Amino acid sequence: MSSSVRRELRCLDERRAAALASLCETIVPGSARVGSEVYIDAVLAKAPPAVRDAALAAIDTLAPHAGGGEEALRPLAGTPEFLMIRALACEAYYSDFVAPGADGPGAWQEIGFDFPLASRVVKDWSYLGVAGA
Repeated sequence: MSSSVRRELRCLDERRAAALASLCETIVPGSARVGSEVYIDAVLAKAPPAVRDAALAAIDTLAPHAGGGEEALRPLAGTPEFLMIRALACEAYYSDFVAPGADGPGAWQEIGFDFPLASRVVKDWSYLGVAGA
């Protein structure tokens, strides 16, 4: 994650952002290229405190397993913490979000989600408070 992306984060500290980025990439390959942790941070910034606290706790629970890949996460796959992070990772990636400073491409291009109406969609992430996305 570039330093320009780090400045955008509002809920996640650097440790949690790095763990979340690793978790997202393991759960939804391609997440690292789009900066899914920036999207999730923005969503959590607008979430009710109980939801935000639950997500932060889920990151903390899964963080020790973040670098271990799929094998490390497999035993946790049925836990509420894993399911919450998986849902956030899927939403972040498949919404076609690309964080400012992230390499991309977005999910729609990568998975071939290309039909006439999709190509005319102009994505505006300002409602999340992510500038320049």
